[in-house]
Amino acid sequence: MIGLLCFVLAVLASPFKSKIRLEAENATLRHQLVVLRRKLKGRAHLTNNDRWFFVQLYRWFPSILQVLTIIRPETLVRWHRTGFRRYWRWKSHRRGGRPQIDPELRELIRRMSVNRRGVWSPIGDITS
Repeated sequence: MIGLLCFVLAVLASPFKSKIRLEAENATLRHQLVVLRRKLKGRAHLTNNDRWFFVQLYRWFPSILQVLTIIRPETLVRWHRTGFRRYWRWKSHRRGGRPQIDPELRELIRRMSVNRRGVWSPIGDITS
Protein backbone atom coordinates (compact mmCIF):
# COMPACT_ATOMS: atom_id res chain seq x y z
CA MET A 1 0.00 0.00 0.00
CA ILE A 2 2.80 2.41 0.86
CA GLY A 3 4.57 1.53 -2.38
CA LEU A 4 1.44 2.31 -4.35
CA LEU A 5 1.06 5.65 -2.56
CA CYS A 6 4.69 6.56 -3.34
CA PHE A 7 4.14 5.62 -6.98
CA VAL A 8 1.02 7.80 -7.24
CA LEU A 9 2.86 10.74 -5.65
CA ALA A 10 5.78 10.28 -8.04
CA VAL A 11 3.43 10.23 -11.04
CA LEU A 12 1.72 13.40 -9.81
CA ALA A 13 5.05 15.17 -9.27
CA SER A 14 6.62 14.13 -12.58
CA PRO A 15 5.08 16.93 -14.73
CA PHE A 16 6.83 19.47 -12.53
CA LYS A 17 10.30 18.00 -13.04
CA SER A 18 12.42 19.10 -15.98
CA LYS A 19 12.48 16.76 -18.94
CA ILE A 20 16.25 16.27 -18.83
CA ARG A 21 16.06 15.33 -15.15
CA LEU A 22 13.38 12.75 -15.88
CA GLU A 23 15.51 11.32 -18.68
CA ALA A 24 18.49 11.05 -16.31
CA GLU A 25 16.36 9.23 -13.74
CA ASN A 26 15.04 6.89 -16.45
CA ALA A 27 18.58 6.18 -17.65
CA THR A 28 19.58 5.37 -14.07
CA LEU A 29 16.66 3.01 -13.61
CA ARG A 30 17.29 1.32 -16.97
CA HIS A 31 20.94 0.80 -16.21
CA GLN A 32 20.09 -0.71 -12.83
CA LEU A 33 17.82 -3.17 -14.64
CA VAL A 34 20.64 -4.09 -17.02
CA VAL A 35 22.96 -4.73 -14.07
CA LEU A 36 20.35 -6.85 -12.28
CA ARG A 37 19.64 -8.92 -15.40
CA ARG A 38 23.36 -9.56 -15.80
CA LYS A 39 23.85 -11.02 -12.31
CA LEU A 40 24.31 -14.76 -11.94
CA LYS A 41 23.72 -15.52 -8.26
CA GLY A 42 23.31 -13.42 -5.14
CA ARG A 43 24.56 -9.85 -5.34
CA ALA A 44 24.73 -7.79 -8.48
CA HIS A 45 28.32 -7.28 -9.60
CA LEU A 46 29.09 -3.82 -10.94
CA THR A 47 31.83 -3.33 -13.50
CA ASN A 48 34.01 -0.24 -13.64
CA ASN A 49 31.92 0.96 -16.59
CA ASP A 50 28.78 0.71 -14.45
CA ARG A 51 30.43 2.71 -11.69
CA TRP A 52 31.62 5.31 -14.18
CA PHE A 53 28.12 5.59 -15.66
CA PHE A 54 26.50 6.17 -12.27
CA VAL A 55 29.18 8.65 -11.20
CA GLN A 56 28.81 10.67 -14.42
CA LEU A 57 25.05 10.80 -14.04
CA TYR A 58 25.48 11.86 -10.42
CA ARG A 59 27.86 14.66 -11.48
CA TRP A 60 25.35 16.04 -13.95
CA PHE A 61 22.18 15.22 -12.01
CA PRO A 62 22.61 14.88 -8.24
CA SER A 63 18.88 14.12 -7.99
CA ILE A 64 19.44 10.54 -9.21
CA LEU A 65 20.34 9.59 -5.64
CA GLN A 66 16.60 9.29 -5.01
CA VAL A 67 16.12 6.54 -7.61
CA LEU A 68 19.15 4.39 -6.82
CA THR A 69 18.08 1.00 -5.54
CA ILE A 70 20.91 -1.47 -6.15
CA ILE A 71 23.61 0.69 -4.54
CA ARG A 72 23.49 3.02 -1.58
CA PRO A 73 23.73 6.75 -2.31
CA GLU A 74 26.71 7.00 0.08
CA THR A 75 28.56 4.48 -2.06
CA LEU A 76 28.00 6.54 -5.19
CA VAL A 77 29.20 9.71 -3.46
CA ARG A 78 32.30 7.81 -2.22
CA TRP A 79 33.07 6.63 -5.78
CA HIS A 80 32.73 10.21 -7.01
CA ARG A 81 35.10 11.58 -4.37
CA THR A 82 37.62 8.81 -4.98
CA GLY A 83 37.60 9.51 -8.70
CA PHE A 84 38.02 13.23 -8.05
CA ARG A 85 41.06 12.58 -5.83
CA ARG A 86 42.60 10.17 -8.34
CA TYR A 87 42.15 12.64 -11.18
CA TRP A 88 43.88 15.49 -9.35
CA ARG A 89 46.64 13.20 -8.08
CA TRP A 90 47.27 12.08 -11.66
CA LYS A 91 47.15 15.63 -12.96
CA SER A 92 49.61 16.92 -10.37
CA HIS A 93 52.09 14.04 -10.79
CA ARG A 94 52.24 13.83 -14.56
CA ARG A 95 54.54 16.84 -14.82
CA GLY A 96 57.14 15.07 -12.70
CA GLY A 97 57.68 17.93 -10.26
CA ARG A 98 60.33 20.61 -10.53
CA PRO A 99 62.36 20.63 -13.76
CA GLN A 100 65.88 19.28 -13.47
CA ILE A 101 68.79 21.72 -13.19
CA ASP A 102 72.04 20.98 -15.00
CA PRO A 103 74.77 19.76 -12.64
CA GLU A 104 77.14 22.52 -13.85
CA LEU A 105 74.60 25.22 -12.98
CA ARG A 106 73.94 23.62 -9.59
CA GLU A 107 77.68 23.61 -8.83
CA LEU A 108 77.99 27.25 -9.90
CA ILE A 109 75.15 28.26 -7.57
CA ARG A 110 76.79 26.34 -4.70
CA ARG A 111 80.17 28.01 -5.29
CA MET A 112 78.58 31.46 -5.49
CA SER A 113 76.68 30.94 -2.25
CA VAL A 114 79.79 29.72 -0.42
CA ASN A 115 81.96 32.58 -1.76
CA ARG A 116 79.38 35.29 -1.01
CA ARG A 117 78.38 34.15 2.50
CA GLY A 118 80.67 36.53 4.31
CA VAL A 119 79.99 39.51 2.01
CA TRP A 120 76.23 39.38 1.44
CA SER A 121 73.60 39.49 4.17
CA PRO A 122 69.85 39.29 3.49
CA ILE A 123 69.17 41.99 6.14
CA GLY A 124 71.61 44.44 4.71
CA ASP A 125 74.90 45.77 5.98
CA ILE A 126 74.94 44.96 9.71
CA THR A 127 78.32 46.64 10.41
CA SER A 128 77.18 50.21 9.73
